[in-house]
Amino acid sequence: MEWEPESVRAVLMDIDGVLTVSWKPLPGAVEALRRVRASGLRVALLTNTTSRTRASIADALTGAGFPVGAEDILTAPAATAAYLAEHCPGARCSLLNSGDIREDLAGVDLVDTGDTDDTGDTGTVPDVVVVGGAGPEFDYASLNRAFGHLQQGARLVAMHRNLYWRTDAGLQLDTGAFLTGLEQAAGAEAEITGKPAPAFFEAALARLHVEAGAALMVGDDIESDVLAAQRAGITGVLVRTGKYLPETHRDASGEPDHVLDSFADLPALLGLAPHRTDH
Repeated sequence: MEWEPESVRAVLMDIDGVLTVSWKPLPGAVEALRRVRASGLRVALLTNTTSRTRASIADALTGAGFPVGAEDILTAPAATAAYLAEHCPGARCSLLNSGDIREDLAGVDLVDTGDTDDTGDTGTVPDVVVVGGAGPEFDYASLNRAFGHLQQGARLVAMHRNLYWRTDAGLQLDTGAFLTGLEQAAGAEAEITGKPAPAFFEAALARLHVEAGAALMVGDDIESDVLAAQRAGITGVLVRTGKYLPETHRDASGEPDHVLDSFADLPALLGLAPHRTDH
C-alpha cells in the first residue's frame, strides 16, 4: 500500500546524529523542526543519551534554537526508572554510567558501590547492575566490579546496547562494546530499556496519544532507531547523518521505509508548506 504523508499525526525522532552532533545543530535541522511543529504534528524526542537529564537536554536544544521543552523528551534513563519500578520494585541498584543522570532516575535506590577491594567485592551485592552510557568511568575496576555483582546473582539492566556514536571528534565507542563482554563473561543477558526496546516506542506513542500507524520515527541508527520502530508498527525514516554508515545500511537486518539525506528533508517528505513567521 502506498504511503500517505497526510496519515502522519506524530513525529518521533532521535536527537544525537539527527538534530545535533555534539549538541551543535545539523544544517537545516532547527528550521525543519519548526516547520514540523508549526504544522500541528505532535512531537517526541527519543534519545538513548545518558550523559544529560531531560531538563539539561531541553536547555541545550532550546539554546540552539530548537522549539522543544523537557516535556517533549523521553530519555533512556527515565524509561529505565519506569522499568525498574515495574519489574524490580524496591531493588538496590548499582549504576555504571558516564554523567550525572540521577534526576531522571527518580525513585531508584542507587547504592554506593565505589569502595571495593582488589577483587571488586564490596561485601554488599546490589539486586541490579544498571548500565548507562559509556565514558571514562568504564574503566577496568568499574567493569570488574559489575562483573563481580553479576556473578553473585545481580540482574543486568542496560539503557541501550549502542556500539558507538558520533561526536565532533568522530565515532566513539559506546555501551554495547562493553555490555557484550559483561554478558559473555558473567553468563547474563541484559534487559534493555531504551531503544530498540518496544516499550520505549510504546511509551512515546502513549504520551502523544497516537497509534503506531499514525507515527513516524526519524533516526540515524538503522537498527535501534528505524527498524525497531518499524517492528512496532511505526513508519521508519533513516537519515544519512550522525552515525550513518553506508556499509551498516547495506548489511542491516531490514530496509527503512524512507531514507533522507538529513532531517532538513523531512518537511518535504511530509508535504509541509514552508514555515512562515510574522514580521
